[in-house]
Amino acid sequence: MTSVKSDGRESAREEEGEFRQLLSYTVPGYASGVVLAVVLDQFGLQRSGVGQWLVRTLSGEGESLFEGVFALRQRVRRASASMAEAYGWGKLAGVGAPWVIDWASRALGVNVYGAGSFYIPYFYALSDQIGANVSGFLFLRREEGTWSKAAARYARDPVMLASLAVILLVPVGLLLARLAGFSPTTQLYTAFETIAANLCWVPPVVGWLAERRDASAGQRGPS
Repeated sequence: MTSVKSDGRESAREEEGEFRQLLSYTVPGYASGVVLAVVLDQFGLQRSGVGQWLVRTLSGEGESLFEGVFALRQRVRRASASMAEAYGWGKLAGVGAPWVIDWASRALGVNVYGAGSFYIPYFYALSDQIGANVSGFLFLRREEGTWSKAAARYARDPVMLASLAVILLVPVGLLLARLAGFSPTTQLYTAFETIAANLCWVPPVVGWLAERRDASAGQRGPS
């Protein structure tokens, strides 16, 4: 009996803080995107398509690359899975989609600086979040055994609900900003637009707060 309790506590300590680790990857992605944008603008590459691709990738998806490494490390460290690990794998899986959308739009002659192309920064900022949301739901399906039970747990999970809210609300904000006259005519503007849309830090914050709440509740509970 003691061994079971000890193993449970050890597992809880091992998983505690996973979302906090994911959160720590966001700032380096933002910073690298801004630095690259400033350098490109200084070299007169304000409207370089390749430059925008790189800036948006770092500003919108830089943390996803780090989170993919986190998920891989978690898989190597132990056999048991977790929501944070599934979240990291899903974000990594969504990285490439905006590259296809961006370059296909340019090839089709879409004005990438106009209101109608608001979806391009959206996918750079949140395609990884969409992947994380789907991956998280599949994780719940594996844990619960049925789709209906997974959906019910999804509706109670603060991280998944925060992720869904970000996915649905961000495109509205991007469209309104473009309609109001904003246009990413420099690489720095491109970075700022992508960073503003990249609210991928919100679900990990919610997960981190939930972890702290659960840890506090466990300390107050019976030993």
